Amino acid sequence: MEMEVKGLAKYVEWSANLMEEDAKRRLKNAELQAKKSRLRIWTNYVPPATNSKAIHDQNFTGKVVEVVSGDCIIVADDSIPYGSPLAERRVNLSSIRCPKIGNPRRDEKPAPYAKEARDFLRTRLIGKQVNVQMEYSRKVPNADGTMASDARIMDFGSVFLQSSAKGEADDTSAVPSSNSAGQPAGINVAELVVSRGFGNIIKHRDFEERSNYYDALLAAESRASSGKKGVHSSKDPPVMHITDLTTASGKKAKDFLPFLQRSRRIPAIVEYVLSGHRFKLLIPKETCSIAFSFSGVRCPGRGEPYSDEAIALMRRKILQRDVEIEVETVDRTGTFLGSLWESRTNIAVTLIEAGLAKLQTSFGSDRIPDAHLLEQAERSAKSQKLKIWENYVEGEEVASTNGSAVESKQKEVLKVVVTEVLGGGKFYVQQVGDQKVASIQQQLASLNLQEAPVIGAFNPKKGDIVLAQFSADNSWNRAMIVNAPRGNVESSNDKFEVFYIDYGNQEVVPYSNLRPIDPSLSAAPGLAQLCSLAYIKVPGLEDEYGPEAAEFLSEHTLSSSKEFRAKVEEKDTSGGKVKGQGTGTILVVTLVAVDAEISINALMLQEGLARLERRKKWEPKDRQAALENLEKFQEEAKTGRLGMWQYGDVQSDDEDSAPPARKAGGRR
Repeated sequence: MEMEVKGLAKYVEWSANLMEEDAKRRLKNAELQAKKSRLRIWTNYVPPATNSKAIHDQNFTGKVVEVVSGDCIIVADDSIPYGSPLAERRVNLSSIRCPKIGNPRRDEKPAPYAKEARDFLRTRLIGKQVNVQMEYSRKVPNADGTMASDARIMDFGSVFLQSSAKGEADDTSAVPSSNSAGQPAGINVAELVVSRGFGNIIKHRDFEERSNYYDALLAAESRASSGKKGVHSSKDPPVMHITDLTTASGKKAKDFLPFLQRSRRIPAIVEYVLSGHRFKLLIPKETCSIAFSFSGVRCPGRGEPYSDEAIALMRRKILQRDVEIEVETVDRTGTFLGSLWESRTNIAVTLIEAGLAKLQTSFGSDRIPDAHLLEQAERSAKSQKLKIWENYVEGEEVASTNGSAVESKQKEVLKVVVTEVLGGGKFYVQQVGDQKVASIQQQLASLNLQEAPVIGAFNPKKGDIVLAQFSADNSWNRAMIVNAPRGNVESSNDKFEVFYIDYGNQEVVPYSNLRPIDPSLSAAPGLAQLCSLAYIKVPGLEDEYGPEAAEFLSEHTLSSSKEFRAKVEEKDTSGGKVKGQGTGTILVVTLVAVDAEISINALMLQEGLARLERRKKWEPKDRQAALENLEKFQEEAKTGRLGMWQYGDVQSDDEDSAPPARKAGGRR
């Protein structure tokens, strides 16, 4: 040992391997000291190149928000205001390497013991106060080993659980460490991980920056190896097969609903915070992961004011926490809706009280637990004009113009079903709950029409309202004659083009499928309302991607069981009176399924089947805001080269001039 310290001998790896670990470590450290002092044989020693850099004066305290892996955590710095994007700091544990957690998006599976290492830290660190001593940073090389000028930098440090966390030292044989001032810093987290066999010590090169507690880490690794713990064990690691319903079809998610409703409340772990009100949960009892959303509660959408703050609050409150949920239902996208509690606190109440979410109970709140608490929380936030309510005026709502399902009393909102889809993003809707619809349908159902009309006695003309038999289901419906043969009817096979005024379909039928209508039935105006999607331009059927756009719109809207909210952004009366399919007043709407968070308008942009209208400087602020909020969905399609963006940017911004092609479709 003395020869090494004086620089009169070299450390030989193969020979040292025959010694005890403690003796090896002392020899290696002695040689390192001689190299640093450039003694005797090390007089002309040049340290090897390293990309690590020491970090000084970056110690801080905070609460652990997330455990990324066994050797990486995210800590909310106490010295930085809540909600600031710099409040959360990523800390990699110095001098240890744990099994890689993998990446599901790239189909990378976790290495053995990776999940166990993360869960070990999760149960001990989440929400706990820690002291962090930053020690060095290192640039991350490319896959080929080269170093880019803008390479990502990883910060490394030692993290200590404050001494209030009793029992950890006994649990792992770790002992409390002291900080640079000699005061106890707490239990070394890296030592906890290594002593449980969930990580290995990095064999640093000479002069490479390392943990200030490197010797303690080596001792912990030696204990874990002797005890054959974790990665040092010869046994196969435990395996748990988790069914990921977040990527499954809506039907498969619906099949799981009865299992999640068997118990009133079931334990869960919050794996990710996707938005202020939407999360990915692990249900250990059912060995599945689900997408979960608060029932009847909505936060601002991404890009809107306070959306980031809502996400930050949920990260601090529930990310990776053990919670309880009560599942109410599942929507068509496979997202489960219900309520969530952490430590007996309804988290939706916390979110609403902070002014970061609003109630959305227009379709009933009787099935939502703690509904009265949610209402009280919203009244409190409104009265204090917190966050999203900062401009609140009694009797009004703050309008939202993005793709999310937020109601507004400033604009008319209709509950509708879509009955027919045309090209160019136009479609017909019928209002749900309209008494006129029920009355007319009842009268039509009571008709007893059997014999064909007598030729010559019944001569319908263009513009007349008649009864026509719809070819798809042979039902009789009110229809307008759009085109008729010239002169009087000569044969029962004479063709008439008719427009079904209550549904928006148009087709050609023979004279034998027409009947005169009672004036009491023909007097009421048509119930089908022509609409178009606001703020976007959808190609017509004769244009490129026009048929795909119409098919996508049909798939996502045409079903009598699908109900939507249509927020009327404006009315276009340039079409004049109704003279057939595609004519008459057009309601320009934002269309949102009642169980969805993203509008159909946004989905069309996201798929590259529509593009945003051009913004004009003189347009109202609410329209400008709507275009800005929808722009991110178009950017997703551009980045992914989807639909019309397959070969790059669309050059022409001319208005679609071709009229929508007529099309008969199934309406019910």
